[in-house]
Amino acid sequence: MKLAFTASARPEAQEALRRLRHAYGEVGEADAETVIALGGDGHMLDTLRRRLKDKKPVYGMNRGTVGFLMNDYAEEGLVERLAASTSVKIRPLVARAETLDGGTITERAFNEVSLWRQSAQSARLRILVDGAERMAELLCDGAMVATPAGSTAYNFSAHGPILPIHARLLALTPISPFRPRRWRGALLPQAAQVRFEILEAERRRVSASADNLEIRDIAAIDIREDSSSALTLLFDQGHALDERVLREQFSV
Repeated sequence: MKLAFTASARPEAQEALRRLRHAYGEVGEADAETVIALGGDGHMLDTLRRRLKDKKPVYGMNRGTVGFLMNDYAEEGLVERLAASTSVKIRPLVARAETLDGGTITERAFNEVSLWRQSAQSARLRILVDGAERMAELLCDGAMVATPAGSTAYNFSAHGPILPIHARLLALTPISPFRPRRWRGALLPQAAQVRFEILEAERRRVSASADNLEIRDIAAIDIREDSSSALTLLFDQGHALDERVLREQFSV
């Protein structure tokens, strides 16, 4: 099996990289059949972003903090684990942001696209879904659109719903909403196109994050699922992502 290894900068990830390369050898990412990511969820998201062109499957091993998207780390039996692994398709979001200086920036996110106020003042957002206004004004710290894979991350911390991994849904979740105070967000079809327009954008500046990539000073942002960029994640038997998502809902 032709493998390529990639690791975060954490010392434990770099040590794992050295040991696994010595044990299993390595080809370059261009020639690999499978890419092995060593680190935490942040490194996994970076690795997936690099796979958008070649679509090669990724198997992660946790050498980071949380590691929700990773398998347990072990040096022995890697080839056998890969042969017995189960796969899941994850579909990123594509976000096209319009900035206050007139530019446009496009990024992809596998967990969520989130908006955050940049100052002490609350953000004022107008929300449109498929071109129709759904909320004329949301006064808040921010808001996000999350994929099923990302619904257990910041979305869940913001009291958004956990989505089954195969659900054809997106979660639209406010972050600390002030007006309307009791609005908890919405579940949207996976084909929905969400647009946030920043009201008083010069005075109440807002940034957007596509996973761990930040775009400052946005005027508006359009978000949708990019099904053409679906990637494959590999998981050990009994530890697949759908099982982890289900287990998370019963954690107390």
